[in-house]
Amino acid sequence: MKKNVLAASCGILLLSGLLPCVEARAGESADSVATIQPLQQAQSLILSREQCVQIALSENPTIKVADMEVTRMDYSKRETLAQLFPDINFAANYQRSIELQTMKMNMGGSSQSIKMGSDNTWSMGFQATMPLVAPQLWKSINISDTQILRNVESARASRLDMVNQVNQAYYTLLLAEASKQVIEQNYDNAKFNADLYEKQYAAGTASEYDVLRSQVQVKNIEPELLQADIAIKQAKLQLKILMGLDLATEITPDVTLQQMQQDMYAYTMGLDTSLADNTQMRTMDIDTELLKQTLSLRKRAFIPTLAATFNLNWLSMSNGNALRNFDFTPYSNVGLTLAVPIFSGGKRYYGVKQVEVQLAEMTFQRENLENSLKAQVELAVDNINKEVRQISSNAEGVRQADKAYEIMQRSFEIGAATYLDLRDSELAQTTSKLAYYQAIYNYLISTSELDLLLGRGLPNQ
Repeated sequence: MKKNVLAASCGILLLSGLLPCVEARAGESADSVATIQPLQQAQSLILSREQCVQIALSENPTIKVADMEVTRMDYSKRETLAQLFPDINFAANYQRSIELQTMKMNMGGSSQSIKMGSDNTWSMGFQATMPLVAPQLWKSINISDTQILRNVESARASRLDMVNQVNQAYYTLLLAEASKQVIEQNYDNAKFNADLYEKQYAAGTASEYDVLRSQVQVKNIEPELLQADIAIKQAKLQLKILMGLDLATEITPDVTLQQMQQDMYAYTMGLDTSLADNTQMRTMDIDTELLKQTLSLRKRAFIPTLAATFNLNWLSMSNGNALRNFDFTPYSNVGLTLAVPIFSGGKRYYGVKQVEVQLAEMTFQRENLENSLKAQVELAVDNINKEVRQISSNAEGVRQADKAYEIMQRSFEIGAATYLDLRDSELAQTTSKLAYYQAIYNYLISTSELDLLLGRGLPNQ
């Protein structure tokens, strides 16, 4: 099954300054330190797949945003923790009386009117509140920890997806370069045969039609070479975008597509299909834990809360000018505030029932997800095993096609075979090689997708 490479959609991160020239040989580990030399004119990087992955994980904006989300949730947890400390505020107030309050009193059988208050009232002071018994607040701290774990898992999922995208772009580049080599070989063969016909035509042993037909064949291959160059350029462009490199930087793989098949038998022999590291399963388990903690939080809404309060204030009352005759007198108090939930129309009760239903739904969703993932893993393993056999079969087909073409070329040179026979053998050789490289590419893409499904493939994992 032919795999389609994901289209690049993320923005391009331009690197300021000069890029180093990194030369890495095939077989070196991803952690090996390459030789770095600043370049004044050309910018070139010779990279392995592991190095491309490491650069993308450190420079791609998508990964940086995912890491920043983890930091944001850590700040959110600290915001929740801050509610356990006293909340201290300062307030100041000024009031100007327009009409003083009048109080009437019956004194000695006659009514007396007395005006109370002052023209100016100044008050200022500190108010402090601290929760002593706050079950919902305590549970919110645990929920914040779980939310941080969920963001960490989300960042891990972004990294796994980025590794898969880089792998596919790298393998696409290898396939494009291998296909170009096949087309170049076909072009060289056609050019050789055209030159041979020209010599035979000059010697009078070939017709002008044969010369023209062979030259047309050469011209027909030239557009294929151009398309191969375009495919290589597009693959490099996509890889550089994923890595966050400047588009002017030249990148070259340190291996060929054929060399990548060397580890295919070791991969299939030691394959572990456990879903323990699958990011979807881990995210669902975290979501289930979040729902359980939310249920506990809703139940704690029935528990009374207790808070301590403290007030320290100053009061000044005067008549006349508001900015004169200040006489501030302090007063303070401490207290306890007890809040006992009694009736809310069933709001708290139905909130608990809602979360319980969500938990029941999550059980069925997890079971369905696990069955679906197991089926995907089984299908992916079958495809990989099929592609391994396909690679072996195509390798044998390439060997036979090369031998058949060599025989037909010699027969053509001595006149024992026609040009059509030679063209048939050329076509068979080209087709077999392209099918061989396509099989290797399909195998590599399948392994990358399986690693993504199993939650593997990150550096140092």
